[in-house]
Amino acid sequence: QLQLVESGGGLVQPGGSLRLSCVASGFTLDHYAIAWFRQVSGKGREGVSCISSSSGTTDYADSVMGRFTISRDNAKNTVYLQMNGLQPEDTAIYYCAAALVKCSRWWYNYDYWGQGTQVTVSS
Repeated sequence: QLQLVESGGGLVQPGGSLRLSCVASGFTLDHYAIAWFRQVSGKGREGVSCISSSSGTTDYADSVMGRFTISRDNAKNTVYLQMNGLQPEDTAIYYCAAALVKCSRWWYNYDYWGQGTQVTVSS
């Protein structure tokens, strides 16, 4: 089976940090661009960040620029999202997604999705 599995979500106070992990099984991530999306009930999926398959180039939404960092460890078949300075508006279900060739800001360009992990920032 081809799977992406997120972990690392949880409850954190404003200003706190979390590191999300996305682990692939059944395929290797090195040929894929990997993105993080988030979704709040009643809203569409928002692109948070993406890292390219080859150059390692990264993209970030304006809302998380300077606070979140995406990275990958191909040897571990894992992508991370380090989230610092978390705020209540960051509360959402976070999904990782894989796309062949390149990053995209649009959810429908991705081939594989994880099940999501809940991040709650509570004041």
